Amino acid sequence: MFKRLLLIVIMMTLAACSGTTTREEGKLRVVTTVSPITNIVYNIGGDRIELSGIVPEGVNSHTFEPAPSDARKLAEADLIFLNGLNLELPTLRLAEANKRDDAKIILLGEQTITPDEYVYDFSFPKEAGDPNPHLWPNPWYALRYAEIVKDELSAADPDNSDYYEQNFLAFEQRIRELDAAIRATIETIPPENRKLLTYHDSWAYFAPLYGMTVIGAIQPADFAEPSAREVAKIIEQIRREQVPAIFGSEVFPSPVLEQIARETGATYVDDLRDDDLPGDPGDPNHSYFGLMAENIRIMAEALGGDPTPILGFDTSNIPGPDTNVDQAR
Repeated sequence: MFKRLLLIVIMMTLAACSGTTTREEGKLRVVTTVSPITNIVYNIGGDRIELSGIVPEGVNSHTFEPAPSDARKLAEADLIFLNGLNLELPTLRLAEANKRDDAKIILLGEQTITPDEYVYDFSFPKEAGDPNPHLWPNPWYALRYAEIVKDELSAADPDNSDYYEQNFLAFEQRIRELDAAIRATIETIPPENRKLLTYHDSWAYFAPLYGMTVIGAIQPADFAEPSAREVAKIIEQIRREQVPAIFGSEVFPSPVLEQIARETGATYVDDLRDDDLPGDPGDPNHSYFGLMAENIRIMAEALGGDPTPILGFDTSNIPGPDTNVDQAR
């Protein structure tokens, strides 16, 4: 505890000594964490805000520790959007220690679902106290995130409220199109194959919505590798349920999954994305929409379905390319 407090004091000192950078005239400074949330905020705020995402893409957001330079960004922010649900506790503590008195921290998850809707599972057991925080793979929860962002931006910057509202309405329409494309794609997967066994369970709020079942996750709650006993139980389950494919992650590579695939004969797919947007900034698919479309394509192809419906979905950002976003790397 003492070391963490000392670190925060050091970060605050660095932030104070560094001064403030030049603010673009009239623009809100907005800080976010993981890339899907950063992109959702960008889709609403567009070029009317200065946006920084401090969790680099491809980094484990559960164990991410902010750098001293992040303290300065948080100290200069007007609005700080976090997923919440205990996903980014070190960043939340740093934000609380460094933000201006008039700045606001917004926890999106807590405003999207109620405690009775929290999901606890193998990676997030109830006894550990942290619910599964991955709400954004559910498109309707992502829309709720966008609505909260629109309301907060409009309250802080009423002169641009019409712009934020226009972007939100376009985002809402795209979410409806995404939902329809997901449903049409999953409908092509044989019902007996609509099962997800992943390394890290990011699909707890997605699967029930679309008639899929999360039958397990490999990664334990402490983010270690599973024990030999746990691996044996998973192998038995895959054989019993005749799971055709198991899914790894861009963020959580695991040789254990390769072993499980060899022993069960299931196809091992290692490129599902938890919070790492496809492509590079400025690419048409470097977006929340691209993240979802790519994952649905991967699922459909691995589980015996036809990805054609999702391939026709528009993955571009609402305001255009996101090259003006300061996304940590």
